[in-house]
Amino acid sequence: MALPFPLALAPDSPGTARGARVCIIGGGGTGAALSYDLALRGLSVNLLEKGELTSGTTGRHHGQLHCGARYALADREIARECMAESLVLREIVSEAIEYNGGIFVALDEEDEALTPVFVEACRSSLIPAQPITVKTALELESALNPGILAAVRVPDGSFDAWRLALSFFAAASALGATIRPWCEVVGFELGSGRARAAVYIDRSGGEPVERRIEADYFVSATGAWAGRVGALAGLDVPVTPAPGTMVAVAARLTDHVISHLHRAGDGDIIVPQRRLSIIGSTERIVDDPEALLPEEADIARLIGYAEAMLPAFGKASFHAAWCAARPLAGRPAAHAGGQAHPGSRSISRDFTVVENGLEGFCTLVGGKATVLRAMAEKAADLVCLRLGIDAACRTREFMLPSWRGFYTGRK
Repeated sequence: MALPFPLALAPDSPGTARGARVCIIGGGGTGAALSYDLALRGLSVNLLEKGELTSGTTGRHHGQLHCGARYALADREIARECMAESLVLREIVSEAIEYNGGIFVALDEEDEALTPVFVEACRSSLIPAQPITVKTALELESALNPGILAAVRVPDGSFDAWRLALSFFAAASALGATIRPWCEVVGFELGSGRARAAVYIDRSGGEPVERRIEADYFVSATGAWAGRVGALAGLDVPVTPAPGTMVAVAARLTDHVISHLHRAGDGDIIVPQRRLSIIGSTERIVDDPEALLPEEADIARLIGYAEAMLPAFGKASFHAAWCAARPLAGRPAAHAGGQAHPGSRSISRDFTVVENGLEGFCTLVGGKATVLRAMAEKAADLVCLRLGIDAACRTREFMLPSWRGFYTGRK
């Protein structure tokens, strides 16, 4: 069981950690979790975000707390990790989570035939998937398509993406980390094969001001923008921005997360968020993750996919449509002619920490919101290794403070 956060305010043996300076670039969920992890280990942390906190991908996904069931057929290691991390988040930041439960539904005979394979894949991934009758599924969620052929319950959930990240930021701030939104990194100062300083434009006040910050280690946690930030340091970071469209209607049609029981594809998850229902998502590849807009054809397709699971979805009032760019780790396979493959489903949903030969610099790419704490742990372990600091990860141990604490005196 997680302990109250105030017990975390004094790391046991910071050793030389207090003198070690780390600069994190990127103020999304991963940067938030990393700033907390490193501050908890006793390091001096500065975080730079070019816009408002969570204004990139973190603030634009549908907020599903994945138990890993969606990934079980394709990658059981990722599925196990999602299951484990969803339980950790439930312990340490329950204020931001609605532990709804999920139901996977078979819409045709092919889906129905896949059901026992899906259940076995989940259970092999330590996900407690439970087949239920169609009658039970309809009793649990009356808005479901009465023509479904099979159903499986899983421990999915949903979360408030902004509050989840802000809870990590509140904890990091309470431990002395400095969080700087509206500060865009525009270059790096390098020397003897090492990153020495970051140059950034500070737009947090009146006129923009160019500033610089020195650090012993820099971590790019910039998601789909990792390639662009890496290039500022002369690095080629293998990341594929893969935006997906989501559509929300102004009705909470279910309390469970509803998923299409098939091999992962477009429009196969409906997430209840407060008084909304959100269908997601599609997938395409872009070179630039900035200023993305949903495509009209995707909106129509998503509504159709949603109606196959919840017929009332298309009758509900349209609320919004938007895009979020996934930061997939790696690049898609190339055709024989050398052109990038138009699809990105072949790229793993796993995460990795990339070092490109520049000392004092790494990039955290890939992953998904549910595993943000694990992503931060892996990156923080590397930072401590490179700086010669012996400090273990303790982010599983403590309940995070309220997200409100980031704005109310960091309490």
